[in-house]
Amino acid sequence: MAGTRMAAARPAAGAGTGAAGHPQRRLAGRRSEIVGRTAEDAAADHFLRAGARLVARRWRGEGGEIDLVLREGGTHVFVEVKRAGTWAAAAARIGPRQVARVMAAALEFLAGDPRGQDAEMRFDVALVDGTGRVEVMRNALAA
Repeated sequence: MAGTRMAAARPAAGAGTGAAGHPQRRLAGRRSEIVGRTAEDAAADHFLRAGARLVARRWRGEGGEIDLVLREGGTHVFVEVKRAGTWAAAAARIGPRQVARVMAAALEFLAGDPRGQDAEMRFDVALVDGTGRVEVMRNALAA
């Protein structure tokens, strides 16, 4: 028809060959999520066996995410979980920006506590190696 323009065909939303839509990338992302959750499970079990009470998993605030929030008596314990082939490699994955995000999120979390930022708290790192063994570094993120 004269004067009629045909619209170019567009792929459906989410379809296409972009990096985020690539099947191998999605599979790698899913695998990474499963490995991360498995490491968090191992770390949570470690704390629970030691008598802590799990309050939240993957708690997200405006400032960032905290992998595990636990209570040991009257102390809030904020835990960053890192997994790698070795504990040393896992520890090397913690950077200053990430520490700042965890601390900012913890302060948001404490806004719901009657004692607020005066509440007793601790920042631990749980390192999980390739075999699933857990090593906890207490007060690892202390200023």
